[in-house]
Amino acid sequence: MTGLRVAAAVEALSITVLLANLATVHWEQITSVAGPLHGMAYVTVIALAFTQSSPDVRWRAFLPGVGGVLALRRLRAPSTRKS
Repeated sequence: MTGLRVAAAVEALSITVLLANLATVHWEQITSVAGPLHGMAYVTVIALAFTQSSPDVRWRAFLPGVGGVLALRRLRAPSTRKS
């Protein structure tokens, strides 16, 4: 779960940097670094979410930008399903 935490943080931070750059100065250097970084973090979040047993965690990971954070919240939340 530590890997998912790191990937989720990088995903959220990188999308914030990309959107801030887009809204302000739009420097190509920032986009060329943060874009691929965000893409790798996004794919890593999805891959690590698929190692979890809960299908709820898996589909949340597909939401770009916040999917990792939502997946982590679901992992921490107590299960409401009855066995």
